[in-house]
Amino acid sequence: MSKPDYLLFDRSTTAIVFGMQTAAIQRMLDFDHLCRRQTPSVAAIVNPTGAPGFHRPFFGSREVMIPIYTTLAEAAAAHPEADVMVNFASFRSAFASTMEALALPSIRTVAVIAEGVPERQSRIMAAKARELGKVIIGPATVGGLAAGAFKIGNTGGPPDNIVEAKLHRPGSVGYVGKSGGLTNETFNIVARNADGVYEGIAIGGDAYPGSRLIDHLLRYEANPAIKMLVCLGELGGNEEYAIVDALKDGRITKPLVIWVTGTCAKVFPTGVQFGHAGAKAGGAAETADAKNAALRAAGAIVPDSFDTFGDKIHEVYEKLVAEGKITPIEAPTPPPMPMDYAAAVRQGLIRKPTNFISTISDDRGEELTYHKMPITEVIEREMGVGGVIGLLWFQRELPEYARRFIELALVITADHGPAVSAAHNAIVAARAGKDLISSLVSGLLTIGPRFGGAIDDAARTFKRAFDQGLTPAQFVDDMKARGVLIPGIGHRVKSVQNPDMRVTIVKEFAKRHFTATPLLDFALDVEKITTSKRNNLILNVDGCIGICLVDMLSSCEFTPAEINDVVQLGYFNGLFVLGRSIGVMGHYFDQVRLKQPLYRHPWDDILYQ
Repeated sequence: MSKPDYLLFDRSTTAIVFGMQTAAIQRMLDFDHLCRRQTPSVAAIVNPTGAPGFHRPFFGSREVMIPIYTTLAEAAAAHPEADVMVNFASFRSAFASTMEALALPSIRTVAVIAEGVPERQSRIMAAKARELGKVIIGPATVGGLAAGAFKIGNTGGPPDNIVEAKLHRPGSVGYVGKSGGLTNETFNIVARNADGVYEGIAIGGDAYPGSRLIDHLLRYEANPAIKMLVCLGELGGNEEYAIVDALKDGRITKPLVIWVTGTCAKVFPTGVQFGHAGAKAGGAAETADAKNAALRAAGAIVPDSFDTFGDKIHEVYEKLVAEGKITPIEAPTPPPMPMDYAAAVRQGLIRKPTNFISTISDDRGEELTYHKMPITEVIEREMGVGGVIGLLWFQRELPEYARRFIELALVITADHGPAVSAAHNAIVAARAGKDLISSLVSGLLTIGPRFGGAIDDAARTFKRAFDQGLTPAQFVDDMKARGVLIPGIGHRVKSVQNPDMRVTIVKEFAKRHFTATPLLDFALDVEKITTSKRNNLILNVDGCIGICLVDMLSSCEFTPAEINDVVQLGYFNGLFVLGRSIGVMGHYFDQVRLKQPLYRHPWDDILYQ
């Protein structure tokens, strides 16, 4: 059922919002909740620069799905019941989008929020709206509302102010003004001095708004639910003289309390503009004093100053109550306003078991922390990769030599040529056209007991033997009796006569910087026994790194229990994974750069004949 011409909004009104103004949309839906509307007042969103989809705001305590369109035509076609467009387009595109909305049969009212719309464009929009019998609110407006029914964007402020100003249910006052800020203030003044507004509109502060003060006052005059009128004008222009004429010729008969702001302008030099584009008197008739005098002479109730504006509203309201024209109503209690989860957490109002916990970092404060150390301190102190691993893995600040040893291990384990399984798999995946992540993962998934796992296994096995008090010979005999190869011992090409320089570097660093190297010494004694059997059964690089890491932790005063946890949880192999990732990604980039296709093995022709 269509609305009467004097009514812009009711409880069934829905709007199309032009622009992804999610905060304003949420405030519209919060207003709906306080008014106990059954359906959301936002039917659709138009986001010309985005993609189609859905926005999920809250309607009360439940989420709703509001469709997003890329064109206004699509949104209007899908939601013909939406007869309001709230236009958050910038001043550059407000004209085009508003003209498009006016041309759509289903759109009856357009609120143009943008400031700075050129005056010529504002005049064209206003003329087109009058020609089509439609209404423009704005430009440069906060919007407006029908109490207990519908509101535009941020009109009326947050939920607590909505309730304080009694906007969650209709009153008896029709209000119109120019300023958005003064409109919100007037809502509070009317609530304290009368029974609240029925409808309130801020037409905007531009010199040529899309609709005039008189337009809305005449609508209120025709609305039987509105019993008194309240208006705020301002210096500049001739808007208020149209109200004077309407009072004189009887088109406005309801009591009108009006004040034209800007009476202080007379103490300033001529030509001062007061905030709004239109708030500038171009002659004596455009001054606030002249307008207030003309309105008072025409029969309007004009206070002596803005300070007594509320007093005059109260006097008129009490008179209408005494005459039986207004029956005071019991204001309904609005439903409780659900609090957003994030806000409730900030205020400490709720507690909820976490889905998962983290003890290594925290980004809830002003600055990200790594184990309680602000990221700026991490950078300023040049903690490096080794220091960050200490904070995030071991949850403590490691001494400088330990940080350097971790970085040394990463450098040494970064690559071992293209033939090892991780590099080989990454190369094959890259040649098959796979992306970086897929190629990296295909290589890293091969890390295990036969490739890379020796770091953890060597640390675990040698530490167990050392803690049990076995001699190197007893350890070798025990492993032989069980038929298990000693992890960390043996190399395909390196030997006593052809030592691995990486092992030499690691051993020398540990001997030079650690307070003691008992496990390394034990491993070197084991090496003497194994190399006496075969000269390539040397302590290899993986084993040496794992064993030295145990000695490093002891030097850093980790407790035996803490060291056991680190070894059992696989920290050391994590260093191998991190280091080898560097090399694996290098092989990927190398193959992508060379642009080689997936190879064919020479025996493919034989296998697939």
